[in-house]
Amino acid sequence: MDLLIDVHNHTIVSGHAYSTIQEIAAEASRKGLKMIGITDHGPAMPGAFSSSFIGNLSILPDFIYGVEVLRGVEANILDQSGKLDVPERRLKRLDVIIAGLHDACVRPWDTKGNTLALINAMENKYVDIIAHPGNPAFQIDKEAVVLKARETNTLIEINNGSFYSKSRFGSKDNCYEIARLCKKHEVSIIVGSDSHFSFEVGRFDKAIKLLEDVQMPEELIMNTSVDKLKKYLIKKGKERYGKQANTD
Repeated sequence: MDLLIDVHNHTIVSGHAYSTIQEIAAEASRKGLKMIGITDHGPAMPGAFSSSFIGNLSILPDFIYGVEVLRGVEANILDQSGKLDVPERRLKRLDVIIAGLHDACVRPWDTKGNTLALINAMENKYVDIIAHPGNPAFQIDKEAVVLKARETNTLIEINNGSFYSKSRFGSKDNCYEIARLCKKHEVSIIVGSDSHFSFEVGRFDKAIKLLEDVQMPEELIMNTSVDKLKKYLIKKGKERYGKQANTD
């Protein structure tokens, strides 16, 4: 399975990651990736940047070392209403927005509360991806989340880092179940490395095995084509690709 895109990458700005944007782009180029996202944590994460960092992402070139760069964020979901820690004025200028629950920012609720937080976050028109929904610390009604993703045209992430992360230990079975539900309901997924060091960029080994095991149709996997992901972002109303579409 040839995956060409990795939109979930953290730099030193996240506070607990160890590489720069250039180092991430260089590694992605070395591995033959065509597109990456720079999606550092939102400001509610201890040690992360202020929202002004997001506002200045516009200075990044569209391509670094031949790899297309998406300007983004992994926003933290703060409550059951789906509130994010990044203001709308910042979100609407970004190319890709991941939203996720992190126990460094909120304490897990019960299954109903965790599910509500994700479902309501997906009501935010700027949210494109739900991060690592298989995290066992935040148990969810998996089918309800997948069906909401279909309704709102939100991508479900299969997070390769979850198979290695000590903080999300025990994610495997949840990830498999979520992937099967996405296949059943024809909900698109996106694989993310969740890299916190440049050598992890494009590391998809466990996620690829999962997709092969569940026989996920290629048309539901966003990482296989840059054009496929761009068309999705155009549908989501992203300013960068909307402008391109209007000039084509």
